[in-house]
Amino acid sequence: MGTFEIKDNFYLNGEPFQVISGAIHYFRVVPEYWRDRLEKLKAMGCNTVETYIPWNMHEPKKGEFHFEGMLDVERFIETAQSLGLYVIIRPSPYICAEWEFGGLPAWLLAEEGMRLRVSYPPFLKHVEEYYRVLLPKITPWQIDQGGPVILMQVENEYGYYANDQAYLEAIRRMMTDNGVTVPLVTSDGPFEENLNGGTMEGILPTGNFGSRTKERFQTLSQYTKGGPLMCTEFWVGWFDHWGNGGHMTGNLEESVKDLDDMLSMGHVNIYMFEGGTNFGFMNGSNYYDELTPDVTSYDYDAVLTEDGRITEKYRRYRDVIAKYAKIPEVAFSTEIKRREYGVLTVQDKVSLFSVLDQLSQPVSSVYPVSMERLGQNYGYILYRTTLRTEESLEKIRLWGANDRANLFADKKPVLTLYDRELLEEHSIENADDRLLASGKETELDILVENMGRVNFGPRMEQQRKGIDHCVQINGHMHNGWEIYPLPLDRLDQLDFSGEYLENTPAFYRFELEIEDMADTFLDFEGWGKGCVFVNGFNIGRFWEIGPQKRLYIPGPLLKKGNNEIILFETDGKVRDTIALKSEPDIG
Repeated sequence: MGTFEIKDNFYLNGEPFQVISGAIHYFRVVPEYWRDRLEKLKAMGCNTVETYIPWNMHEPKKGEFHFEGMLDVERFIETAQSLGLYVIIRPSPYICAEWEFGGLPAWLLAEEGMRLRVSYPPFLKHVEEYYRVLLPKITPWQIDQGGPVILMQVENEYGYYANDQAYLEAIRRMMTDNGVTVPLVTSDGPFEENLNGGTMEGILPTGNFGSRTKERFQTLSQYTKGGPLMCTEFWVGWFDHWGNGGHMTGNLEESVKDLDDMLSMGHVNIYMFEGGTNFGFMNGSNYYDELTPDVTSYDYDAVLTEDGRITEKYRRYRDVIAKYAKIPEVAFSTEIKRREYGVLTVQDKVSLFSVLDQLSQPVSSVYPVSMERLGQNYGYILYRTTLRTEESLEKIRLWGANDRANLFADKKPVLTLYDRELLEEHSIENADDRLLASGKETELDILVENMGRVNFGPRMEQQRKGIDHCVQINGHMHNGWEIYPLPLDRLDQLDFSGEYLENTPAFYRFELEIEDMADTFLDFEGWGKGCVFVNGFNIGRFWEIGPQKRLYIPGPLLKKGNNEIILFETDGKVRDTIALKSEPDIG
C-alpha cells in the first residue's frame, strides 16, 4: 500500500515526487505492443503513464460493456505496474482526444432533447450507470490499494465547453461514491476564462498547452493556491485532418526548451508520447467554418511514431529529462519488424448494391431516419426509394444530413455532396437522362458516410448522422424509404459471386500469403475513398486527398498463412492492385 498526496508539491509515500509522464492511449495501440511502448516510455526517463478511457468503446450499446482485447484497461495498468511505472487515469465521460464524439457513445443522440456535459438528468443518469461498471474495475488499482494509479481527472477541459459547476460536482460525487480515493485534478486551457469555468474547489487545477510554459504556469499559479504546477497535456505535436495539405509537425527546438522549463518549475504529462492509430471509424472531427475530420493515423508528431519507432524528439527529450531524473537501463523485450510484402492483385470484387441484403436488414420508413434512431453508431447508411410521382429528377436537397453523401439513380452516380454542400439545393446535370415519362420509375440510392462525429464544442449536440429530416426532390419532400444501416460489421457474410458494377460503391478482396508477421503499411495510391479490413479488423479510412497516403497494419493483426484484406471504396476510383510497404507515408 502507498500514499499519494497533493500539498505544496506532489508527495509519494511522504516524499516529494516529480511527475514525469507520457500519454499512451491503450485503445489506439494493439495490446501485443503495450509493453514495448511502456518500456520505451520508462527508458526515456518517465516515471508515469497517462491514459484516457473512451466511454463509447467500453459501452458501445446501452448496457453492453466490453473490457477485452484492446479494451482491457486493467491489463494495461498491470503492465505499467510491472515495469515500475505509475498511472494517471482520465475517466471523464468526455475525453476529446480527437476521438469520435469525444468518447461519448453515439446512442446518447437517439434520445430527443439530449444535452451533453451539463446538469441534464438523463445524461447524468447514463454517466452514473457507466461509472458503476467502470470505476470498480479501476479503483482496485489505486495506490492506496497497492496499485500504481496516483491521480484521476474530473471531466476534461471543461472550461472550454461550459461553466456548470453543479455538473462538475456531480461528476466528482459519482467518482468518490464509486470508490475513487486518489487525489483528483481538473485540466483546462491556460487562460483565466477557461480556468474560471473549469476549476473546482478542493481539486488541483492543471493546464493543457504546448508552448510559452513560463507564462502559462504563471497564469495557472493564480488558481493552484500554492499547490504544484502541472501541464497535463504538453502538446508536442498536432493532429492531421483530411485535406490539410501535409503532416502537422512541431518546432523541436522550442518544444525541448518548453519541456526544460516545465520540469524546472513543476510536472508534466507529454501529449502524446505515442499517438497510435484511430482504428475503425473512431477518428473525431472538428467544425469551425467547415468540417475537418481527422485522418486514421494519430501519429501527432509524437515522441514515438505511430508504429512505435524512436525519434529524434525522443532522444532530445531524454537528454532534458536526464537533468531532473535518473535514466534507467531498460531492455526492450518485444521484437518488432517492418516488412514490405509487395503488390497484391484483387481476387474478387462485388458491388455494394449486390450484397445489401447480406450486410443489412432494411427498415421501412415514410421519411428518412438518422443512424442513431435506428440503433447504429458508425459507418455508412443507405437510403433507397423509388421515384414515381416525380416527372424528372431535376433538383434535390438533403435536410439534416451528415457528413458525405453519394447519390445514384438506377445505380449510376449522380452527385457526391460533402459537408456544407449538404445545406444547399442542387441541380442534377443531364436531367433529361433522368426523365420519368411513360410510367418509367427510377430507383434512387443515397449512401451517407459518418466521417467521425465532432469531438469539441457546441456542435457535439448536433451530430446525428445519415439523414435526420427529409429529402426534397424538385421542391417537395419525397416519402417512402427503405433504409439499410451499414456499420460494416458483418463482412463475413459477403458473397463475392454477386454482380460488380463500375463506378458504384464496392468491396475488393485481396489475399496475402506470409510466413513471418511484421508491421507493414498499405499504400492506397489510385484508390478514391473508403476503409480497409485486415482479417476482419477495420484498420481505418483512406481518402485520396491525403495527407495520409498509407495505412498502418500492426504485425499482430496478420497471421501465418493466408490473410484476407478487403477494401470498401465508395467513389468508383479504383485499381486492380494495392501495395504493402515497409515505411509509412503520412504526408
